[in-house]
Amino acid sequence: MNTIKTINRENHPCFNFGARNKFGRIHLPIAPKCNIQCNFCNRKYSCVNESRPGVTSAVLSPAQAIVYFDMIMEKIPNISVMGIAGPGDAFANVEETLETIHRVREKYPFMLFCLSTNGLNILPYFDELIEFGLTHLTITVSAVKKEIGAKIYAWVSDNGRTYYGEEAAELLIGRQLEAVKAFSKAGIVVKVNFILLPGINDQHAEEVAREVSEAGANIFNCMPVYPVEGTPFANIREPKGIEVFKIREKCSKYIKQMTHCQRCRADAAGLLKDDNSEKTQDLLSVALAVSADLVT
Repeated sequence: MNTIKTINRENHPCFNFGARNKFGRIHLPIAPKCNIQCNFCNRKYSCVNESRPGVTSAVLSPAQAIVYFDMIMEKIPNISVMGIAGPGDAFANVEETLETIHRVREKYPFMLFCLSTNGLNILPYFDELIEFGLTHLTITVSAVKKEIGAKIYAWVSDNGRTYYGEEAAELLIGRQLEAVKAFSKAGIVVKVNFILLPGINDQHAEEVAREVSEAGANIFNCMPVYPVEGTPFANIREPKGIEVFKIREKCSKYIKQMTHCQRCRADAAGLLKDDNSEKTQDLLSVALAVSADLVT
């Protein structure tokens, strides 16, 4: 897309600290399925007062997502970036993801375009994403050693087969690092989210930061785990602020750190500080009432 060259990439509020109070983002919740199961994740629960990845008050079709997008743009005109961040993984929902991107690009050619993914299944769609004008990519990498990854991931599903333990972790980690290398080499701004899990990967953070930096990642986001009911890590201790600060300080030797993450919902809209979606619940409901196969 020729218009991509004219887009100011500095206007992404998540990747650029200076943009966080000026520009907003919208996450379109069109991807409910996931191809991995993390031991800290439960996508079944949604509360408007809860701010964390994997939470949404509705799952929209691509057509409904555009209706919702249009209404949000009328209410919040300083939206600079469209993102897809679940509530599952964008590339476990490939058809919905690509159709949504296509619809948004046709209507909003100058919008920044951002994806959040676990990285398992993104590379087969590399050419299409570059053509669609992907500008920013977030890949969650919480381990680069299979023995640590095996403690974090319950299973990984790929091409009709389910993997467990170290085999699952090794497959996922390899795909993640390949994706970081490929997209960063193509000029995409790549952020790595690292979920900090006390007693699991807290002593592993520097190694992850170093490896993803060597692979080409631009920014590193150390996110404290949010213990969620109904998961194997429901009783894990949430890291204190000082612990997160110290990890970021150590990792900053290798890669730029993100320090203003709000652990956004999959249906977030507006400024980062406005991640609570109470203001947008009515708009989601209106969009959800529209026929799912509406042609826009």
